[in-house]
Amino acid sequence: MLKLKAFALALFLSGAFAAQAAAQETVKKSLYERLGGEAAISAVVDDFAGRVLKDEKINKKFAKTDAPRLLFHLKEQVCAATGGPCKYTGLSMKESHKHMGVTEGEFNALVGHLVATLDHFKVPEAEKTELLGILGPLKDQIVEVKGDATGTPLPAEFKPAPPLDKSKLEKGPFPKPDAKPKM
Repeated sequence: MLKLKAFALALFLSGAFAAQAAAQETVKKSLYERLGGEAAISAVVDDFAGRVLKDEKINKKFAKTDAPRLLFHLKEQVCAATGGPCKYTGLSMKESHKHMGVTEGEFNALVGHLVATLDHFKVPEAEKTELLGILGPLKDQIVEVKGDATGTPLPAEFKPAPPLDKSKLEKGPFPKPDAKPKM
């Protein structure tokens, strides 16, 4: 009987340790991995940008923006911010939005499109909250005008960043694995 109790206790403990190890493995995964990696982030950014560029409450702010550059840097930024293998190489948020005259209302509309995109892709609530928590603090670096106005024109003094070099666009924002195995 004592051997049976010891066996049962050992079985229980091994199950508890296995459950703890599985929980730790989940915690170790980056948000990038939990979101689905390169393909998922690329699809989310494409959908999000499509929504934003169609919305008259926001799209005037992108009238002079080079769309391929925007997509490239958005993918790169989300990849890097979520723990992926990318390094964000774009301008700071403050610099890239300088003189755009982005209002709080326009920023909030943009966030609404991001939430709609994440819902469209059925991103779990925990990951959605974590991503919004990473991107939300950028508001202070982007918004220049207090108030709920939307659809405001892009000020004449705004100077967009130049288009990216074609070779950089072709390479894409996500690092490619090395062709040769590392020794």
